[in-house]
Amino acid sequence: MKAHVYTQTGEDKGEIDLNPEIFGIKMNKGLVHDYLLLQQANLRRPIAHTKTPGEVSGTGKKPHKQKGTGKARLGSKRSVQQRGGGVVHGPRSNRNFSVMMPQKQRRKALFCLLSDKARNTEIIVLESYDNKKIGTKDFAEMLKKLPIERNSLVVIAEKNEIIQKSSRNLSRSKTILANYLNPKDLLGYKTLVVLKDSLEKIEEVFLKKKTKVS
Repeated sequence: MKAHVYTQTGEDKGEIDLNPEIFGIKMNKGLVHDYLLLQQANLRRPIAHTKTPGEVSGTGKKPHKQKGTGKARLGSKRSVQQRGGGVVHGPRSNRNFSVMMPQKQRRKALFCLLSDKARNTEIIVLESYDNKKIGTKDFAEMLKKLPIERNSLVVIAEKNEIIQKSSRNLSRSKTILANYLNPKDLLGYKTLVVLKDSLEKIEEVFLKKKTKVS
């Protein structure tokens, strides 16, 4: 699998080989779907919260005497059948929506998306970005010189204040660190603009092998 390499002036410098272990994987839509659901579930934060009878403020005294009133026998104003009382089986803010998925499956799903972009020629390798000062206009003009369809996800190897601050106000572009690649962003952005040193970082992060302890 190959990708074209461009300079920040838009000059095509030829092609570069992409690691087949990352960019040559057969698509598995089910695995990708599971990983996307995991990401969305783990971002979910419960807001709705109801109080149980024990949490509702108020007296525990009976509203009226047990007999002789012709009314139903009631226990407390905090009981669930009373207006303003507690709620049974209502939503709670301590609910946990998180989902688990093995690391190998998550990485394979990520490789499936990266491979799909490589097959569809949606990956551009940027040789470097050498601007010495922060400038949204300069960064936007650089992106216009590249063959980008619709929008772009710019992948950098490590924190770079110039690139990150220059791109953060662009509605059609987002910058992300290589080790934070995720299905939501890969599916949400058409073209993947990868800085050349980020390819090594992706391999280092996602293909690292555990050393055996003797």
